[in-house]
Amino acid sequence: MMGDVLNILTGALMIIGAAFTLVAAIGILRLPDLYTRMHAASKAGTLGSGLLLIALAIFAQDQAIVTRALAAVVFFLLTAPISAHLLAKAAYAAGYKLWGRSVHDEMANAGGDATTPDAEARSDKE
Repeated sequence: MMGDVLNILTGALMIIGAAFTLVAAIGILRLPDLYTRMHAASKAGTLGSGLLLIALAIFAQDQAIVTRALAAVVFFLLTAPISAHLLAKAAYAAGYKLWGRSVHDEMANAGGDATTPDAEARSDKE
């Protein structure tokens, strides 16, 4: 009885995790610019892979596998938002443009990267 409940829970987590991973892949293909694509990959991809690793931890009978899977979930949750933020900031500093229909550009007036040559070139154009 308990084994059946664990199998159903594992299967449900795998299906939901795969669906989030699919949404992330579709977002990478369909979204208009680098920043929205990165958002889809970092948010939905992290959630999808985290759910798949939690399903592995529930299904596995070996303590070492459970520990590694949960450590990987924690690693994803700690590193994915930071790396996505730093990559987006570097892309903005390199001059990648926002989508033409973007509503607001918070980095344009932030002045946080005024020492980089790209930021100085952008400020000279304005």
